[in-house]
Amino acid sequence: MLLEYFQMIDRITEVDLEEKVMRAQSTVPDESTVFEGHFPGHPLVPGVLMIETMAQCSGILIMHTIDFTRIPLLAGVKEGKLRDFVGPKAALEIKAEIEHEGSGFAVTRAEIRSQGKRVANAQLTFTIMPFPSEELQGLIRQQVADMKKEPA
Repeated sequence: MLLEYFQMIDRITEVDLEEKVMRAQSTVPDESTVFEGHFPGHPLVPGVLMIETMAQCSGILIMHTIDFTRIPLLAGVKEGKLRDFVGPKAALEIKAEIEHEGSGFAVTRAEIRSQGKRVANAQLTFTIMPFPSEELQGLIRQQVADMKKEPA
């Protein structure tokens, strides 16, 4: 997880296209400039980055279902709950599942767990658009492929 660069997913552990579910893992870094202001002496992952983590897992799942031909962009957060605080070194398990897709939109339900305890969940809505460039499409395909590799 690289908080400063909004790279929230370290590793994809499962993509089930039949069930439309994806699972991923991430570890909060020990140090980050984000923690300098949130909060000095008591570092916590900002809630907006927890939402972003669920959105990235959901977006990657959506792209898998459409073979990376278009890009999903977060359009809405509903029923978002931040249930516990997450700090440095926390191991996160992220799950996303598609509830609805069609007409240029997709709706997912996502959650984050740490040590078996749910720490965040939300229903997320995405608008699905053409990639603005082939370069971005290729970059995202490569980043996702790298997330599927076993850690060294």
